[in-house]
Amino acid sequence: MKEIGLDFEKPILELERKIVELKSFTAREEIDLSDEIKKLEARLEKLKRDVFGNLTPWQRVQLARHPKRPYTLDYIALIMNDFIELHGDRHFGDDKAIVCGLAKFEGKNVMVIGHQKGRDTKENLVRNFGCAHPEGYRKALRIMRMAEKYGLPVIIFIDTPGAYPGIGAEERGQAEAIAFNLREMTLLATPIINVVIGEGGSGGALGIGVTDKIYVMQNAYYSVISPEGCAAILWKERGKSPDAAAALKLTAADLMGLGIIDGIVEEPVGGAHRDPARTAENLRKVLKESLAEIMKYSPNELIEKRYAKFRGIGVFSE
Repeated sequence: MKEIGLDFEKPILELERKIVELKSFTAREEIDLSDEIKKLEARLEKLKRDVFGNLTPWQRVQLARHPKRPYTLDYIALIMNDFIELHGDRHFGDDKAIVCGLAKFEGKNVMVIGHQKGRDTKENLVRNFGCAHPEGYRKALRIMRMAEKYGLPVIIFIDTPGAYPGIGAEERGQAEAIAFNLREMTLLATPIINVVIGEGGSGGALGIGVTDKIYVMQNAYYSVISPEGCAAILWKERGKSPDAAAALKLTAADLMGLGIIDGIVEEPVGGAHRDPARTAENLRKVLKESLAEIMKYSPNELIEKRYAKFRGIGVFSE
């Protein structure tokens, strides 16, 4: 099967293929080419450091969208146990772009919520490419309130290009559903954490993003608009997307510097898709430490700190 790669990854993939071919040839023909293989492997490591150590914001956006990148259900399987999915918003239906349910994390019961994309065209149509309808946000809020009722912390994984903008979604109150979640999440009397694991696009992300702690994975992005949307508005030209990505300050490092997020979850060299297990372990450690910190606060303290946190984001002058 052909390796899926981004444009800037192609030299790395080509070198990796050469190494695999040499190893296969060595085993088949019983010829010792270990010195040549070691030289190529050293060259590969240097190339990886050069490429992935100097990524542009646009390249990080591309990594955030990589088709092999782990999604919400992948992380749930890797770091949680006994996941039981809960369905429906009790108003209209069950939006499969957002998954919710009970799980055990580090031996403790938690509620977990997250956007879910598909691995192929058929699944993406079912999951709507991770773009939630109003019923998805209403389902998420229903699950958060259940967590509050039973005193369970909530862990949220964000990975969406944005909320679904179709006519049906607007007819069912997309804007109201997101706005309502923003208000209600500020008042949620239980610990709540979110991690942007891929794309964090606009209100689609913020609709489940008002939390006590906000983390962004190293090659994820969190932005008020997609680079393509920004380029279309400012320059009327999609080709300006790399410029828009740089201007939006949407990378994890930018967001950390601006004081918008609480931390960055490190990824292996090359991105989360190259070593999902190691990425999940990094994520597990961050979530464990973060939960231990915020579980110390009373419900009233959590609400006060959450309110102050979001009031403190941004800079303005009069």
